Amino acid sequence: MLAEKPVVQARCVRLPAKVADAASLAPVVETHTLSRGANDLLIEVKAAAVNPSDVKAATGLMPYAVFPRTPGRDYAGVVIDGPAGSIGRDVFGSSGDLGIRRDGTHATHLVVEADAVVEKPKSISWEEAAGIGVPFVTAMEGLRRAGIPKAGETVLVMGVNGKVGQAAVQIASWHGARVIGVVRKDELYEGHANSKVEIINASVTDVAARVRELTDGKGADIVFNTVGDPYFQAAHQSLALRGRQILIAAVDRIVQFNILEFYRGQHTYVGIDTLGLSSVATGAVLREIGPGFASGHLKPFPIKPAAIFSLEQARAAFIAVAGSSRDRVILRPV
Repeated sequence: MLAEKPVVQARCVRLPAKVADAASLAPVVETHTLSRGANDLLIEVKAAAVNPSDVKAATGLMPYAVFPRTPGRDYAGVVIDGPAGSIGRDVFGSSGDLGIRRDGTHATHLVVEADAVVEKPKSISWEEAAGIGVPFVTAMEGLRRAGIPKAGETVLVMGVNGKVGQAAVQIASWHGARVIGVVRKDELYEGHANSKVEIINASVTDVAARVRELTDGKGADIVFNTVGDPYFQAAHQSLALRGRQILIAAVDRIVQFNILEFYRGQHTYVGIDTLGLSSVATGAVLREIGPGFASGHLKPFPIKPAAIFSLEQARAAFIAVAGSSRDRVILRPV
C-alpha cells in the first residue's frame, strides 16, 4: 500500500486580479491546501525574493500572467516531502513560470519539480540564497548564450550597479574577463568582483569613445546591456569585431539600427527572457554557477534588515521594488 503524500495548509500571498499600477496593489494572505506530485518536492519556504517582474506581472504588463495567483519566482527553503533521499535538504531556486503562469514562492510552502532545486551552500543565509535567483540566472543565461567570456576578453556592463549588472560582473570576472561598467551618475561600482572594475560615467563621457580608448581601439568583446534602448547605440558602437551585445530590457521598443555596421562588424545580438525558462531549466542554469558560490568567486547580494518583509507586508515590499529600490527585497514567511 502506498503511503499518503503529506498535505499542508500553506499561507500564501494572493493577487486577486490585475491592477493599473503598483499603488493599486491589494494582495491578501489566504490559506491554500498544497500537495505534491510523484516527482515533485514540497518545500517549506524560509525566504522568497520580490523581483521587478513580480510587480510587472501584477500590473498587467505580462498578458500571460494568470489571476488569481500566488506571486514569486525566487525561493530558499527546506524539503519536507519528496522522493527518497530528498527530505531535509536545504535548497534554493528560481523559475520563469512560478508566480507568473502558476502559483509561486510568496508563501509558507511551495511545490516544485525535484529537478528544479539547487543545494544551498551552508555559508549563505536563507535570505541571501533567496536573492540569488533571477539576477544571476539572467546574467548567466546571457553570458552562456553569448559565449562565456575568456581570460583577456573585455566585458562592458551597461547599468553595472543594477542587480543583473552586478551578477554579470561577478560571473565575467570569475572567468578572468576584464570588466568595464557604465553608470549614469558619478558613483563607484557597488558590488563584488574578482578583479578591478573600471567605471564610465555616461552623463559626462562618450561611452563608446572611452571604451575604445581603454581597449587600444579594439572595443568590447561582450556588451551586457541591462538597460536596453537608451544605451543601444553606445553599446553598438562599443563592440569589437565579432562582438556580442546581450539585451534583457527595453524602455522604447524601436531603435535605429545600422545594418551595414552590424554585418561588417560581424556582430551578434542575444536576447534574454528568463520568463521563458521553466523551473527545471532555471535550476540547470543555477547549477552551472553553483561552484562559483562554493569557491567564493560569486557572492550573494547583501540583504538589509529593512528590506525584509512578512507576507502581510507584501504590498509594501512590492511598492519598494516598483520604486526602483536598489535593495534586494525579501519576504520572510515566518
